[in-house]
Amino acid sequence: MPEDIKVLVVDDSAIVRKVFKEQLSQQRGITVIDTAPDPYVARDKIVKLKPDVITLDIEMPRMDGITFLRKLMKFSPLPVIIVSSLTSKGSKLSLEALSIGALEVISKPNAAYSVGDMSLQLAQKIRAVYGAKIKTPSRSNLQPQSAVVKASKALAETTNKIIAIGASTGGTEALKKVLTRMPQNSPGIVVVQHMPAQFTTSFAERLNELCQMNVKEAQNGDTVSNNNVLIAPGNFHMLLKRSGARYYVEVKNGPLVHYQRPAVDVLFRSVARYAGANALGIILTGMGKDGAAGMLEMKKAGAVNIAQDESSSVVYGMPKEAKDIGAVDYVHDIYSIPNKAISLLETM
Repeated sequence: MPEDIKVLVVDDSAIVRKVFKEQLSQQRGITVIDTAPDPYVARDKIVKLKPDVITLDIEMPRMDGITFLRKLMKFSPLPVIIVSSLTSKGSKLSLEALSIGALEVISKPNAAYSVGDMSLQLAQKIRAVYGAKIKTPSRSNLQPQSAVVKASKALAETTNKIIAIGASTGGTEALKKVLTRMPQNSPGIVVVQHMPAQFTTSFAERLNELCQMNVKEAQNGDTVSNNNVLIAPGNFHMLLKRSGARYYVEVKNGPLVHYQRPAVDVLFRSVARYAGANALGIILTGMGKDGAAGMLEMKKAGAVNIAQDESSSVVYGMPKEAKDIGAVDYVHDIYSIPNKAISLLETM
């Protein structure tokens, strides 16, 4: 039998450490080998115990989680899941942690007694990041910065086209690489990134600062149009709709799909129905199979689909599942996807 995933919990709250250890150790295939109240204690335990995955609080005494994460990624990179508060500051720090090398983020409950309620979700994320490729911003893996894909007259005329993107583990950085290279006159883009409520707001705001296109967290009824990117809000599904020549999104509650809300499959299926051959689908790094079935529906409806390749994916789950069922037309590394997407759109 394979050994359990060894987890180190780093959090300044004694209650959180106790509950995480008790709850996670009840999950199949996971063992909390120890806990640490701050980064200094964590450092010694990492050296001694060699954990497979670390859960890390950001706001801690003596040394904050961001500073510790930078040191960890430089000297001993490991899969890290950020456990953060549901505050504006917490979400912005979480995004910074993801850019440094953390792979997932989970929101900390407001009440300590409810920490146990999130154990199943945290266990799923631990399994997702276990064995993942750690892509830190080091000299060894930095790619040359390419310019924004050149805009064209043909692209400007594709007013009825839609780009739909789905991503999960490692997806925040993958999306940044794709969206920052898209030109202003790109068709409207709709995005599902598996991320907790509250955090998608800061994520969209950050992308809006970096991108040529306008990026915002989607609201119910928002129009999907050229030069605009809509990010599905955490804990809500997002669907594409059409009224005459106008595309818009519906943001709604609903059951979890593949344990996710928002779910990529929900978006992709709606894109297949309402955009059909006018759509281009992109599926990026992530664990599981969310998006595969929806992408196949898109292909059957006439859409063209691109998947991120294995070498540039943090977790080659979602792209592989889509490829294996025949939903993918092209496979590219993350840096080549924007050029390929634009060239396909110009001929659609």
